[in-house]
Amino acid sequence: MSTEHHDESEPKSCGSCEHGHDDTPLPRNALVIASGALLGAGMLLQWLKLGPPLLHTSCYALATLAGGLLVFPAAFKALKKLRLDMNVLMTVAVTGAWLVGEGAEGAAVVFLFALSELLESWSVGRARRAIAALLKLTPQTALVRGADGVAKEVPVAEVTIGSEISVRSGSSIPLDGEVITGASSVNQAPITGESVPVEKKPGDPVFAGTINGEGSLTVRVTKAASDSTLARIIKLVEEAEEQKAPTQRFVDKFATIYTPAVFGVALLVALLPPLLMGGAWSEWTYRALVLLVIACPCALVIATPVSIVSGLTALARRGVLIKGGAHLEAVGKLRALAVDKTGTITQGRPQVTGVIPISDMTEDEVLRRAAAIDAHSEHPLAKAVVAAAQAKGISWSESTQYQSVTGRGATAVIDGHPHFIGNHKMAHELGICSPEIEARLTEIENQGQSLAILGHTPHEGCEGKILGILAIGDTMRPEAANALTLLHDAGLEKVVMLSGDNQRTVDAIARQAGIDEAYGDLMPEQKIEHIKRLMAEHQYVGMIGDGVNDAPALALASVGIAMGAIGSDTAIETADMALMQDDLTRVAEAIGLGRRTLRIIQFNVAFALVVKAIFLILAFTGHTSLWLAILADTGATLLVIMNALRLLGGAKNLK
Repeated sequence: MSTEHHDESEPKSCGSCEHGHDDTPLPRNALVIASGALLGAGMLLQWLKLGPPLLHTSCYALATLAGGLLVFPAAFKALKKLRLDMNVLMTVAVTGAWLVGEGAEGAAVVFLFALSELLESWSVGRARRAIAALLKLTPQTALVRGADGVAKEVPVAEVTIGSEISVRSGSSIPLDGEVITGASSVNQAPITGESVPVEKKPGDPVFAGTINGEGSLTVRVTKAASDSTLARIIKLVEEAEEQKAPTQRFVDKFATIYTPAVFGVALLVALLPPLLMGGAWSEWTYRALVLLVIACPCALVIATPVSIVSGLTALARRGVLIKGGAHLEAVGKLRALAVDKTGTITQGRPQVTGVIPISDMTEDEVLRRAAAIDAHSEHPLAKAVVAAAQAKGISWSESTQYQSVTGRGATAVIDGHPHFIGNHKMAHELGICSPEIEARLTEIENQGQSLAILGHTPHEGCEGKILGILAIGDTMRPEAANALTLLHDAGLEKVVMLSGDNQRTVDAIARQAGIDEAYGDLMPEQKIEHIKRLMAEHQYVGMIGDGVNDAPALALASVGIAMGAIGSDTAIETADMALMQDDLTRVAEAIGLGRRTLRIIQFNVAFALVVKAIFLILAFTGHTSLWLAILADTGATLLVIMNALRLLGGAKNLK
């Protein structure tokens, strides 16, 4: 089956076959129904012995013509290109059946072959409709606010970046943008697979195709309709479906050699026994025709692409995008995984994890004074201190005479007294560390956390002292430990952390998460060396990163996986697999579905080959007929399709 994109009512047939129905105004469904009805009528009349034989023959002929309109023109095109495909194979078989006086079987061959092609197109259409349905979620118009504040309905394609649009409660958001007024919960399931609506307030991003909840929002458009997150997802899935998996490429290559070979064998079956052994021409011609029908590799050719399309679609529903069948097969073969730390295993933003008063101060007072100094700074650790104070509702008076001390911390005057906040080195240099303080600082650092020491700065008449210690860490994602368990359960032999952070911090996070090996203080080129080592040991290795800083390692790995692609314009472009939300458990789901897809493909290919082998033997020995041959081929194709489509339903139940 070609994975090119057509209207779902007009897909190509399996292999490289082309259908003649493109040249006829009659829809495929009507032709298949007409062929089946005429075949049934002819068989019923013949069985009941109603009407003259000419009537029966006419029904079979019309049935052959109706089904043949989907086969014969495509066979003619293939012959013009000097190519033998399944349409040619079927045309020869049908023509031969009529020539040896088996019009009923000729009509049955055409009908059942056309029916199998219809089932194939339906199966692919079903998989693609799951993605096409996303388009229906996006309104075709948007309410654009004019300079006078009045909203006017405008086609989304004409809305420019920077425009302000109104999104009413309960309606779909038409374009990507940023909330400027209003607050609401938004159902992002169509994009990220999240089951719980996400609260949105001014400054938060919203995405086309998501559904606004109870509030009314005013949104500033940040992307054109053609460049929205939803549009990129649909484009990615379409491109992914066009990329053939290794198994599919092998089967397609096999079919191009196999089909002409079958013609040669059928010709020998038809000619050699009558010429060399005095066999009946009609009998051996019939056996050759049966051989041609049985040899039709429909089920074999369709075994891989329907499975791949179903697997890609199932994961897209869950907010996991994979760029093609080759990458889906690689995901199913993963044996080891390398992960970045910051933003992957951890939240990617420092947070105050503990406040330790050293004097008689309360935790809130330590936070108040620390925030009064750090409010002047844009340093990530300083921001974490200020955020912690704000989260507890602590207010502070502005400090004065603020000075940043590079590589150490900062000083400022609070309530007339000089204070400092800084690192371990700053406390040492001020000469106010004690063995007790050293023990506490070492304990915090051994946990892989940073620290901020608050104290009185030594000055005239004051020796200075430490007032409190703030432990600051990049906290682990809440789902990380469970995700690592699921990854091992999915069959991964090793999970390794590769980070540019210091080794002590990396070791601490690895212990908490349950990671097998952890390497810190790595430059990008050193990460590549570790990926090469893992690939030498395990062959198929995945790498999870942010899609930008880890680009070299992502590119080298068997499967590069980008975290939180919904927030990054470059992540989808960089990686082979993109997680639309920051949820590590989806990696285990993807590996599980990739393995299941591989098993289904392997079963489908083996099943198709076994059915072919059995009926080829029966054809040689004269123990089958055109009826049984086409029923076996159609049955095998139908079973292969149904088996592959189980992947679509399976995505709903992945845990």
